[in-house]
Amino acid sequence: MTAPSLGPPVEELVTIEVVESGSSVCVAAAGEIDSTSAPVLRQHLDTLLEGSISELTVDLGRVTFLDSAGLCVLAATHRRAVKQDVTMRVLASSRAVIRPLQITGLWELLHAEQVDESSRTIPMQQGVA
Repeated sequence: MTAPSLGPPVEELVTIEVVESGSSVCVAAAGEIDSTSAPVLRQHLDTLLEGSISELTVDLGRVTFLDSAGLCVLAATHRRAVKQDVTMRVLASSRAVIRPLQITGLWELLHAEQVDESSRTIPMQQGVA
């Protein structure tokens, strides 16, 4: 017997939009990235790294919560990108994302960039996952 989920469905926690331009890809997330929704982000990033991309931008500008599961996804993606010679950029604008990245040392490792919300890479559409 499986216990019912106590939280909202994953599609209510995070939306992911992927925009490809040649060998460059931008993955923009909005919402919460936690142990429930991090696998969705991981799946998108893993799928993209299976292709032939040379640059990957992870735009976390509209992420409102980032926990250790999300940090783990970013670290694993970075490790894989380095092995595959893919340039990876991480963009963040809120304290909810920047602070966990800084505390864990991932801010420096990922060469994350603080961006103004108004200068986001791509526009988000609701309901894209």
